[in-house]
Amino acid sequence: MPRRARHPCLHPNCPALVNSGEGSYCEKHRKARQAYQDDKRPSAGRRGYNYQWQKERLLFLAEHPLCADCLKEKRTTPATEVDHLIPHRGDAQVFWDVSNWQALCKQHHNSKTAREKILQHTQGGEAK
Repeated sequence: MPRRARHPCLHPNCPALVNSGEGSYCEKHRKARQAYQDDKRPSAGRRGYNYQWQKERLLFLAEHPLCADCLKEKRTTPATEVDHLIPHRGDAQVFWDVSNWQALCKQHHNSKTAREKILQHTQGGEAK
């Protein structure tokens, strides 16, 4: 299968090209952006991913043991992540709404999160 075309790094004025599947930034800017995000991003606990979340997450995964996206592709893969269908962006009501949760494998969760971050970045918002 042919590879997808490389695309420019999203950092302003960076001439580097990035391979598809490696993210939106070249290695230099990816590291700098991650360090910046890590410095300003609240801890997991402050974002709501606390002990109560861990308990609810395990219960949800016990009730939904397979990745929802893999099932759509007619594959059975164990779910390891509980994803918010609509990003909660710190809204506790959206965060705890079980009807907004889905069980995903790590690969599908990471892909969805990356798409959401790119979409938010292109819309001028700041990814959380």
